[in-house]
Amino acid sequence: MSDSSTGLRHWGVVQPLPAPIIAQMAQQAERQGVVGVFAPQVYGPPFIPLAVAAGATEKLKIASGIAIAAARSPFETAMAAIDMDRISNGRFVLGLGTSVSAWSQGIFGAPEHRPVPFLRETVAAVRHIVAGAHTGLEPFEGSYFKADFKELQPTAPPVREQIPIWIAALRAPLVRLAAQVADGVIGHPMWSIEWTLDQMYPALLTALEKAGRSRDDIEINIWPWAAINTDEAEAIEDSRPTMAFYGGIEQYQPFFEAHGFGEVAKRLQEGVRRGDFMSVAGLVPDEMVHAFVAVGEPDKVRERIARLEGVANSVCILPPVYGLSPEKAMFYTGTIAQTFHGQ
Repeated sequence: MSDSSTGLRHWGVVQPLPAPIIAQMAQQAERQGVVGVFAPQVYGPPFIPLAVAAGATEKLKIASGIAIAAARSPFETAMAAIDMDRISNGRFVLGLGTSVSAWSQGIFGAPEHRPVPFLRETVAAVRHIVAGAHTGLEPFEGSYFKADFKELQPTAPPVREQIPIWIAALRAPLVRLAAQVADGVIGHPMWSIEWTLDQMYPALLTALEKAGRSRDDIEINIWPWAAINTDEAEAIEDSRPTMAFYGGIEQYQPFFEAHGFGEVAKRLQEGVRRGDFMSVAGLVPDEMVHAFVAVGEPDKVRERIARLEGVANSVCILPPVYGLSPEKAMFYTGTIAQTFHGQ
């Protein structure tokens, strides 16, 4: 869908829910003219809800948003991409990201690695496998992934030998990597409008030029937070827990320092270390919410998101759902749909 008020194509999100609910959400998105739906990887793999969404729709694109690269072997990631592309009849986009070391190593148990080189190698390995698994594969010799494929039995031909790969980025190193090797870049939900326009977009253009590529070679997909509510004070209050969750991630400290919230982030980290980010949500100042979340009346939010026009190709507008009741989450999801899709 291209929203007439912004000229931006819109994506949605599906999550692990009972299959009939996922199917209904995907079908509604398709009726609204939404381009596609992402499924995030929190702990479980993102491909399962996407398979349900693919089976319930005909044109809707489906994308991992994101699959954590270090959570599985590049071979399994490539096979999952091939399977998802087959299930959807060529509608799949593989969104890949690094996550933070506290998750990739501390939760998923991946070996120690440098995130950017690891992701670069994962992209190369996945492309190698997707393109050739049906004809026989030459060995892959990387720093992190090595496979000789000697006993690999040729697979069925894929729907597409080249499946689009989009890289998720928080800061410039992964933006540059996306410019060099990917088909798209996914802006982290914590990208403020200003961070997108003033920092990340120029970095991407510079990296594309150095890589000998043009702006048309890559999709820019941004995930802005929006809490649309005629009671702006309530919207701010409802947004604090999400800011506390992300602000409390220690590895993101330089990012929040760059935005002027370094000291706040350090205090938020104390709650996250206790496993209780909600206990520090009250420490999030209004200014921090305003920096990262479009809050308030529909026209005000629409005007803020419209600033991405001419920079982004598409957006996936999210409500700040951390710490919200199901009813509140549904309310904000509904106001986004009403504001941008007229439903």
